[in-house]
Amino acid sequence: MTTLQPTLNAAFAASTPAPVAAPTVSAKTWIAVIGATLGAFMAVLNIQIVNASLADVQGAIGAGIDDGGWISTSYLIAEIVVIPLSGWLAQVFSIRIYLLTNAILFLLLSAACALAQDLPQMIVLRAVQGFTGGVLIPMAFTLIITLLPRAKQPVGLALFALSATFAPAIGPTIGGYLTENFGWQYIFYVNVVPGAIMVGMLWYALDAKPMKLSLLREGDWAGIITMAIGLSALQTVLEEGNKDDWFGSPFIVKLSVIAAVALVAFLIIELTVKKPLLNLRLLVRRNFGFGMLANFLLGVALYGSVFILPQYLSRIQGYNSEQIGMVLAWTGLPQLLLIPLVPRLMQKFDARIIIGAGFVLFAGSNFMNIYMTNDYGSDQLLWPNIVRAIGQALVLAPLSAVATAGIEPENAGSASGLFNMMRNLGGAVGIALLQTVLTKREQYHSNVLMQSVSVFEQATRTRLEQLTQYFINHGVLDRVDAAHRAYVAIGHVVQKQAYILAFSDTFYLLGMALIVALIAVLFLKKAGQASAGGAH
Repeated sequence: MTTLQPTLNAAFAASTPAPVAAPTVSAKTWIAVIGATLGAFMAVLNIQIVNASLADVQGAIGAGIDDGGWISTSYLIAEIVVIPLSGWLAQVFSIRIYLLTNAILFLLLSAACALAQDLPQMIVLRAVQGFTGGVLIPMAFTLIITLLPRAKQPVGLALFALSATFAPAIGPTIGGYLTENFGWQYIFYVNVVPGAIMVGMLWYALDAKPMKLSLLREGDWAGIITMAIGLSALQTVLEEGNKDDWFGSPFIVKLSVIAAVALVAFLIIELTVKKPLLNLRLLVRRNFGFGMLANFLLGVALYGSVFILPQYLSRIQGYNSEQIGMVLAWTGLPQLLLIPLVPRLMQKFDARIIIGAGFVLFAGSNFMNIYMTNDYGSDQLLWPNIVRAIGQALVLAPLSAVATAGIEPENAGSASGLFNMMRNLGGAVGIALLQTVLTKREQYHSNVLMQSVSVFEQATRTRLEQLTQYFINHGVLDRVDAAHRAYVAIGHVVQKQAYILAFSDTFYLLGMALIVALIAVLFLKKAGQASAGGAH
């Protein structure tokens, strides 16, 4: 027996598979990924940082409230058009040339926006800035899912989540602080230092590869043109619709028809040509399709909540930009601490459980805000904002990992373009929907409240008399004028209460959107199964 033991040990050792070494990633690859995600962070930050200070920018360049909205709209239109184009353009010009060129242009255009003298200049500069900034978002995502092995992708996707969820949350905080303390120009100058670092990292880390200009001749130009027209028209409709009374405006009606025709044509083209711009057949893959739906609804809630909270704090509580930024900081700062921990959670738990928990918390944070009152301010918003931050931190990295599991390298550009475009499109739809809901629900609640505030009610007459006497005691000599001011004061109280109720309704709507996203998550397969399962 003793003589056989060494032989048996050797046989057992030979039959036991050697432990698989964890894949190593070079420092140069990590520098490329970090540089690209820094660019994506800045591109997303530039949406919210400008929105937080839009009134100051409008005043400085002599733009009206209605026209000034194009400062943001032009950036968003350009960004949403270039995101799905980036995968193909990176093949044409090579990732190094394409990404570096756009990173440098984004940096220069940021500084140029601070020097704009009037509205037309600002709109043009913001549009070109959006076109260059939009490139940085999908390219960061593409580098993560092509350069990093699957075991390391959760770390890269956690970095990307900082740009996709942390940047919109912290944007108003940075924008408000810079505008109040240094001037609106610094919301553009703030890009210079991190932008220079980003360019340096990409310059060092990205390998030079030959351009493939011949691909320009083979390009899906019909798809590119219809997509650009369709998305531009759709984004404009969503941005301007509520202000122009939606289909009561001939301009909105015409743009809606153009968007519908162009996007239907784009879908037909992409499903029939040999070399489509975007491989839309990826959408029939179970994980990618349901992941896209969840990602779209995440965009609705992510950008919608960043839109609605500042509106509430400004209109109802009278906060300035810096105060609003301080309230919203609590939706961002916890994410900075939590997102780096998400890759470890993904090693220990099924990613779908983490995504589900994130959506439950994000939805719950909105439901915490559906019973707002007159004195519902920064203190009352603290815990909902912290819960929201935890939920957002848990969602994006694992959702991206599960949705893109099994995506082949040749489809990485299409997957990245579609995934990131869908989140931004969700944001545009969410903001447009919330603007309309806010307007309609305020009108509804005003009508209901006015029925109970009747001059036939003793309580109303008593309050009117008290207010009339108050105005007389404070210098209004004419009793008729004092009575008129009393009526106006009660009207303001009713309208304010109606707005508070309407804002509560918008938070309920956001919560419900996230519940639908949670249902979509239930249909996802485990990432390993999706990889092994191939197309479906």
